[in-house]
Amino acid sequence: MNTTMQIRIDSSTKNKAQRAFKDMGIDMSSGVKMFLHQVAVDKCMPFVPSTTKTRANKKRWDKEFEWVMKHGKGYMSTKDMFDDIEAGK
Repeated sequence: MNTTMQIRIDSSTKNKAQRAFKDMGIDMSSGVKMFLHQVAVDKCMPFVPSTTKTRANKKRWDKEFEWVMKHGKGYMSTKDMFDDIEAGK
């Protein structure tokens, strides 16, 4: 059985979403249905909500990871790693 939902959202967000869905070849109703279906299947959001701060943190972490992968020291075993840690290297 189908049911009806009503939501309140500012007109700017609604218009931007309608344009995005139109660019994907679907209407607003189908886009919202797809979103809700994915939430129901996965039992979580189909994306990771983020803020300017979380995106900045991720960018910083990605930059640090890139540096470590390029310049960081690798170990053949955890023993070698702990030996270096204990030696203060």
